[in-house]
Amino acid sequence: MTELRLFNSLTRQLETFTPVHDGEARVYSCGPTVYNYQHIGNMRAYVFADTLGRVLSYKGYKLTHVINITDVGHLTSDADAGDDKMEKAAAAQGKSAWDIAAFYQADFEADLERLNIRKPAHPKATEYIDAMIEWGKSISDKHCYELDSGLYFDVSTVPEYGRLARAVTEDGEARIEEVDGKRNAADFAIWRKTPAGETRQMEWDSPWGKGAPGWHLECSVMSKALLGLPFDIHTGGIDHREIHHPNEIAQNQAHEGCADSGARIWMHNNFLIERSGKMSKSSGEFLRLQLLIDKGFHPLAYRLMCLQAHYRSELEFSWEGLQAAQTRLSRLLRTVNKYALHYDNDHQGLSLAHAEANWEGVVRFRQLITQKLGAVAEKSLDALIAAVSDDLNTPSALTIVDELLLNGHLDHQQKSSFLALADEILGLNLNSTDYASLRIRPKAAIITETEIETALAARTEARAAKDFAKSDAIRDDLIAKGVEVMDGDPLGWDWKLDV
Repeated sequence: MTELRLFNSLTRQLETFTPVHDGEARVYSCGPTVYNYQHIGNMRAYVFADTLGRVLSYKGYKLTHVINITDVGHLTSDADAGDDKMEKAAAAQGKSAWDIAAFYQADFEADLERLNIRKPAHPKATEYIDAMIEWGKSISDKHCYELDSGLYFDVSTVPEYGRLARAVTEDGEARIEEVDGKRNAADFAIWRKTPAGETRQMEWDSPWGKGAPGWHLECSVMSKALLGLPFDIHTGGIDHREIHHPNEIAQNQAHEGCADSGARIWMHNNFLIERSGKMSKSSGEFLRLQLLIDKGFHPLAYRLMCLQAHYRSELEFSWEGLQAAQTRLSRLLRTVNKYALHYDNDHQGLSLAHAEANWEGVVRFRQLITQKLGAVAEKSLDALIAAVSDDLNTPSALTIVDELLLNGHLDHQQKSSFLALADEILGLNLNSTDYASLRIRPKAAIITETEIETALAARTEARAAKDFAKSDAIRDDLIAKGVEVMDGDPLGWDWKLDV
């Protein structure tokens, strides 16, 4: 099988993946701060990390994937000052900070499921506060100093600070707020003291006073506890490359007493760009996954939209682009649903999702399907695996899928067998998603599906009778109600709601 090559942000070059532990792949992904719903730009990071995990699993590695949950409001950004967002959200909603964290964590996990992201370990930062305090104590003498506002890490005490961000040659983002008394502008908080005269719902006793850990500390502590140092791959958004991840590396170097960065490979997905500026948290229409569903889009259309761009490229969001992804997804599902393969009960439903519990069964599943590929489809599968082995080149992989489906020399069983294996990597849930489920009724729709189908049946009769005036009138009425009538649609769709 083609060797896996991944772009390492630390070295700025492609590197062959060689696991720290034979036969294993240990991956840590920076998780959300659960004080609000997650923007779909945040969710792109987890589609990317899930794709990475699927490729590692497909190549036979036993995968351990951790996405931490930041459930402490002090741990919200690169800044060492400012509002506690968890407490602020709690006050605004009349709930406790703990209730806020639980509610938005549950919503995040629901989004993961809707995007068919395999569920990783979800440790919470509050479960590791004691370990964070111990970490701080172990490095405080050589690497930290105390101010009235907290304990700060002196970045001059570790070698090559900022190497990941290339701070010397690249412009970082000025996200670090000034704090009186800091030795270096880049120094960051290990522990933030609760301001005098203030009481917070989330605060703990420490050698540096009552307060909470700084944002960067949790990832160092939790990755070591759950994966060990060093581990294989650390993922996150490209904004983490400039400050958060360099600070993690500095903490790891200080704690481990060496120049090791903690992870062997650091990988970063690029931004989702929404150019209208109308979908931010401060606007009236926050661009979250539920909004896409409310407008009639299947969440897996967004996953496909993410896969259509390389993870290191910017992805521009538009409703037209999302509609194109949904149409492409419908074409795939139509092929699978119409020509679905049927396996023996012993193999039905086996997939990479069951790899931990039944790896031997997954191997049998692959062998069974591979026997049905034929030479041409097997060659296409090899090409797809080579594409994703080249730094997760999912756009090329999807092109290979499209080309195979258009190949008129292959029978339906060969195509479906190929899709079953390809989907273990792409994660579009093709074998268990109903084609009809793509037709989601928008929340704002003023017409029911039954009414649409009745109107279309009447229009079909009118056209058959050559009563084109009636046919046009029905069509115009449907358009006025947000229904796009799609005559001659090659996918077999008669209409879609456009709200």
